[in-house]
Amino acid sequence: MSFDGKTRRRRERLEISLPVRVQGRESLDYEWVELTRLIDVTPFGAGFTIARPTEMGRLLHLTLPMPRQLRCFDHVEQQYRVWALVRHVRALPNEQGAAQRYEVGVAFVGKRPPASFETDPTKRYDVAPTPTDSGMYSLHEKSDHTGPRTVPDDARPETRHHIPIEVTVETFNEKGEVAESETSVTENLSRRGAAVFTTLDVARGRFVRVTSTQYQISILAAVRARRPGQDGITRLHLEFVDRQWPLEGIE
Repeated sequence: MSFDGKTRRRRERLEISLPVRVQGRESLDYEWVELTRLIDVTPFGAGFTIARPTEMGRLLHLTLPMPRQLRCFDHVEQQYRVWALVRHVRALPNEQGAAQRYEVGVAFVGKRPPASFETDPTKRYDVAPTPTDSGMYSLHEKSDHTGPRTVPDDARPETRHHIPIEVTVETFNEKGEVAESETSVTENLSRRGAAVFTTLDVARGRFVRVTSTQYQISILAAVRARRPGQDGITRLHLEFVDRQWPLEGIE
């Protein structure tokens, strides 16, 4: 197989099924590793499927036998180890009872992660206008809105409905399988997120699945915060990451 200058283009993808080791770090004390295969690749990014949920803006670490003609560094190493920014995630259709898989597209961002990731792996990033010296994508941090609430409800860009809706909250283990499950109710709900009463010990940055029989929906959410309310009951503050919650009939 030969590689000409066209493969240096950012948007030209080579369909090649290379094995790849994907490592995700969701919080300071929780990470997972999965072996999968590439769908396609360029010098600046790749596509693959994994069993673990993730979201746009997260960083993943990839190890793969990348063709040396496509590398931006470590041309003599047997394995190419590169950090990658998640730019696209799509839940793949699956047969009932089959394990869920996600199609992920990533942009390569370099040999090392940003210093901020080392101290807080829950941080999310976006592509910066200026590339690195190697031609890879450079990063800037996305705004973090998980701090104390200082904006009143009526000033929020999206209305939070203070209604109790029964939901099932499920966590995932390292294989992407359901680890824990509990039935709870929402404290408030919007199209993009919810606060849910919980007894689950789920750290900020982890992913959960929220299912409602009433709305006939199962939706993936990222935990943005876990904190007790003034009543002493703990809430999970969730942001939906793969779709919005249908609020027809409420709004």
